[in-house]
Amino acid sequence: MQSLAVNLTIPIPEDHILISKVELADLKEQAVAGRYWTLKDIEVRTGYRGPWIKDNILYNPKFRKVLDVEQGGFVYYPRSSGEKWTFLASKMTEFLEFHFKDIFKTI
Repeated sequence: MQSLAVNLTIPIPEDHILISKVELADLKEQAVAGRYWTLKDIEVRTGYRGPWIKDNILYNPKFRKVLDVEQGGFVYYPRSSGEKWTFLASKMTEFLEFHFKDIFKTI
């Protein structure tokens, strides 16, 4: 088998950098690590409104037992009117990614 060695120069614009996929994944993970989201943040991230999110994810018994902080999860479910939903951003991101298929199968 023959091989060809070629030196190639590709210009990268000044406002860009080149990083590995592993570094990019780490940076994305750090962006949500230790952060809390509100229901509004979930709406922005998913593009769905609060009622849809509540009906199809948060109050779905299949998911609630995984999500609810009272059951060891990472979502605080308001106990009274005026309290806010609170989500651990890193875990909620993982959950939405991992359960995408399951969420939309229940609709």
